[in-house]
Amino acid sequence: MIVGCSQSGRPGGGACLRSSRGLVGERENEFRELSDMSLDKRLYKMYKLSSGNRCNRFSLCFQRCRSSRVGGKDRGNRRFPCQRHSSPAKNANSAFEATSSGDLSGFLSSVGPLDISAPFSPEQSDRPMSVNQQTVEETKAQIRGLVNEIAALTKSGATASEFYPELLSKIITALAAAGGAVWMLDEDQQLRLQYQINAEPSILTEGTEDADRHNRLIRRAAASGQSLLVPPYSGTTDGDAEGNPTRYLLVLGALQHDGQKDGLIEIFQRPDTAPDTQRGYLRFLQQMCELAAEWLRSQKLRTLGDRQTLWQQADSFARAAHESLDLKETAAIVANEGRRLIGCDRVSVAIKKGGKCKVEAISGQDTIENRSNIVAALNVLATRVVAAGEPLWHDGSTEDLPPQIEEALEDYVDLSYGRNLAVLPLREPQRKLGQEAEMGAAGEVDRDDAHRGEVIGALIVEQIETDLPPEIFRQRCDLVYEHGTRAIANSQAHSNLFLMPVWRTLGRATWVLRARTLPKTLGVIGAIAALICGLIFIPMEFDLEADGTLKAEARREVFAGIDGEVREVLVDHNSIVQAGDPLVKMINPDIGIELEDLRGQIRTTMAELQRIRTQSRSRSQLKATERRAIELEEVEVQTKLEAQRAKLKLKEQRAEDLVVRSPIDGIVVSWEVEKMLLNRPIQTGQVLMEIADLSKPMYLEIEMPEKREGHLDEFIHDNKVQTLDVDYILASNPDEPLPAKLPVENISLRAETNEEHGSVIKMRVLPDLEALKKLSPSPGTKLTADVKCGKRASGFVLLHEVFEWAYKFAF
Repeated sequence: MIVGCSQSGRPGGGACLRSSRGLVGERENEFRELSDMSLDKRLYKMYKLSSGNRCNRFSLCFQRCRSSRVGGKDRGNRRFPCQRHSSPAKNANSAFEATSSGDLSGFLSSVGPLDISAPFSPEQSDRPMSVNQQTVEETKAQIRGLVNEIAALTKSGATASEFYPELLSKIITALAAAGGAVWMLDEDQQLRLQYQINAEPSILTEGTEDADRHNRLIRRAAASGQSLLVPPYSGTTDGDAEGNPTRYLLVLGALQHDGQKDGLIEIFQRPDTAPDTQRGYLRFLQQMCELAAEWLRSQKLRTLGDRQTLWQQADSFARAAHESLDLKETAAIVANEGRRLIGCDRVSVAIKKGGKCKVEAISGQDTIENRSNIVAALNVLATRVVAAGEPLWHDGSTEDLPPQIEEALEDYVDLSYGRNLAVLPLREPQRKLGQEAEMGAAGEVDRDDAHRGEVIGALIVEQIETDLPPEIFRQRCDLVYEHGTRAIANSQAHSNLFLMPVWRTLGRATWVLRARTLPKTLGVIGAIAALICGLIFIPMEFDLEADGTLKAEARREVFAGIDGEVREVLVDHNSIVQAGDPLVKMINPDIGIELEDLRGQIRTTMAELQRIRTQSRSRSQLKATERRAIELEEVEVQTKLEAQRAKLKLKEQRAEDLVVRSPIDGIVVSWEVEKMLLNRPIQTGQVLMEIADLSKPMYLEIEMPEKREGHLDEFIHDNKVQTLDVDYILASNPDEPLPAKLPVENISLRAETNEEHGSVIKMRVLPDLEALKKLSPSPGTKLTADVKCGKRASGFVLLHEVFEWAYKFAF
């Protein structure tokens, strides 16, 4: 049986030609009965007489059997589905002519009816077969069609995985052979099996005697570049014996082009054929090898073109990688240009900092989100691979990996969905030192130890959707690694120089000293010098700024005297109130329940007292002891009643606290009172609003940050002042500054905490009441005050806070 498979998956990639070996023998009489049937019935009968395995196409031998055994009925009127129509090429015609120039009748007879794949048996009789002229013509057409298909295949630009299966299957079909194999020479001039159909297992098993003999035979044939016919079970018997250990006739066709040996095609043919037919096999295979040589020549040209393109891309990558000495820029170039050169989906560059690696560049991304899960997982993976010091090539299997790397790899692959992943530690190339400096070699890369230097980072290459062949993927990764590691090492060494940012800035600033820009430079220097002198020698008013609030002398905050829920707000902002006026009404269900409970208890006690008094009216009928007991009970109940009434009075007084009243005369200065209080629960002591008496004077309460107090104390101590001048502006009238005075004794001696400004010093400032009355501000108005502290150099006034901030963080 011929069993073939096409790795390319293309239709027709493998031959499936099956027949029964004994059709001519034991079923010969049944074939003769087909002469009286129509073509369709004959075809069906032939199918039933075959081995029982259904084929997708009818074989060449089947047509010969139809022509030779069935007689002349329906012959030539129909064409089989397997017959191809294509214009014969020059090589195809020459191949066919070379085949037909021999004994074509013998060539056809050797194939045998329908038996193109069964193994040869010594007991099989070599039956003669009559082949008429029309059978020869039909067979020529069949062979010509296959040859044309092979000629078209050589020009189709198919890949090796597509070409070899198609070529071999068509040659086997044309020769009605039992099988075949394609052997190609690799870079080490060793023959490698590219594809095989129904090859003998004994010659494919490495280490066996048959395989060794066969390998020596095909190596000699490939090296000589000559085509050979090797009979079955033949060969030499010396120490390096070579020969054919199989039961088939080996037809060996050398593959070569332009004087270069490429390999050979080996066909396993039945040996029970005439010598002329065997030579026809050899000539046909030689012509097919010439067609295959054209494909090899085109493949070589295409490979050279791809290699030239790759060299150009590599040169462009090397130029770009070494163009900059900035580490981040170099890493970005290696990532982006490396992805284009390799042809993968993503390339990342991680730089080692301390004991960990941090991703500095990812192809296709301008910025990196270091907090993302995938970047964090990539950092961990790069760190662990760099710690191991060995490259990681991952194609889906995690066997034989250390547990730490396996865990990090699985975490990252789960997030990135990468199929193939390479993590290559970047090592700083070691450079020659010592006496070699005299020969001009100091500082050059020691190529023997180029990859033994200190690890400086990692190159991560990923394939997510692309599927490069493994050998191409690794070669291009190595190419990017070689240039990338040197570029990154040079950039890192350059960036690590002492004060490199300063030197880089100074180097870029040399243009200011050139002849054309020198006058401008001198003018700018003069302006800067004048500005510095002005900042030092020109004085300015030194004011210390502070925020504050306008407050009234007579003001009271209104508190809640009891827990409750606000049901009614009787005043609003700027409402005028008198002392004792109700402001807010609240309810407290607990107070109501307690009042009703006390009133019930009082009623019960009064009923009990009435009962006792009724009994005391008939005391004349009672004994002295009973009267005494009734009197004591009446006193006790009376006392209880009085206690309950007193408790009720206290509860009623507490209930009166549910109505909050104004403590003083004035106006409500709180903003949106009703909105802040209505239907809200209130706790005892909570501030509800503020009431101020505007007929009394107002003052400013300012809060100066503690960090400015030193300048204020210094001015007071140096000038021996008792009152400081203050200018302030109200938030309600920001365009009109107002004067005020700050007595030194009104400055707080301790700092307090403010939620907005931190530690502050509170100060009570006395405003000019006449100027303040013109604006009629409301208590609580926000303001900004400037405390006058004399005059200081303008540079100090403008920049003192900057100096203080720098001093704080520096020391």
